[in-house]
Amino acid sequence: MSETHSSGHLGLPDSEAISARAAEWIVEKETGAWGEADEAALQAWLADSPAHRIAYWKLEATWDRTHRIAAFKPARRRARLAAVGRRVWPVLLRSAAALAFVCAGGAVAMYFSQPPREQAYATTIGGHETLALDDGSRIELNTDTAIRIAMTGKTRRVWLDKGEAYFDVHHDAARPFVVMAGNARVIDLGTKFTVRREAKRLNVALLEGRAELDNGEQGADARSAVLRPGDVAVATADTLAVTRKPEAAMKATLGWRRGVLVFDDTELTAAAQEFNRYNRKKVIVGDAHTARLRIGGTFPSTNVDAFADAAEAILGLHVQYRKNDIVISR
Repeated sequence: MSETHSSGHLGLPDSEAISARAAEWIVEKETGAWGEADEAALQAWLADSPAHRIAYWKLEATWDRTHRIAAFKPARRRARLAAVGRRVWPVLLRSAAALAFVCAGGAVAMYFSQPPREQAYATTIGGHETLALDDGSRIELNTDTAIRIAMTGKTRRVWLDKGEAYFDVHHDAARPFVVMAGNARVIDLGTKFTVRREAKRLNVALLEGRAELDNGEQGADARSAVLRPGDVAVATADTLAVTRKPEAAMKATLGWRRGVLVFDDTELTAAAQEFNRYNRKKVIVGDAHTARLRIGGTFPSTNVDAFADAAEAILGLHVQYRKNDIVISR
């Protein structure tokens, strides 16, 4: 990394100076010679402050989502300098527009962008697919899941647009593996983990290694957590909470990888909702009393009839089979 990086950045306020510095790191990593010393310096800068990490990840996400930056030749760069005033910096960094400006020794370098190539994968309701990546990592997609993958020589990025996926990541410190779900980001630190995206919350469960979860906000709203084996994080628009689960409970949540759902003293309504993720024929719990009853067992995830039969036999409930759903009640 060049020693011309500075913390002042043309007298910008702190937040904008941090964004400018983050942009420098990204452009240098993507377009310059990058070695172990550079990566160590970047990681030290990221570890120095949550604001550093958030600014870096937000700009990197914008870049990878819509840009692949190619530098102007030096002569052209100098010609552009006269036309680019200092006032342009804050506007462009705040808007994450299609141009990135980088300070280097008091000069401003302009870069244009091109869209990266992404590969999209999806499963149907009840579907399951395993993806083997070129870097040795594996991704397993659960029911009704959609992801996009962009792999470059220096970054690995996955967007979880909906659903749930299991990640077995081959760690490479010089080539970060980042999973994005909405504004939230999960950064691999040598990891096996699951990410489940729902309408109003995100669940991340860590089985091995470490991972960092960040909600993608800045300032007082910024929240992040480093997860360790057994940690389950739940992130919403306003909160980020981490709890620990025993190994058996963690394994039970991965039953879908072998085609089953595992319940342990689970409320019937919660079990029904889980079954409904995997089947077009839906389970309807007919009343509040029935909804609070509890059930346990291991069931094939796409055999909703077997679940209904168990509710009838074990809990003594009435089951009504209809064309598109099954109603369970007292």
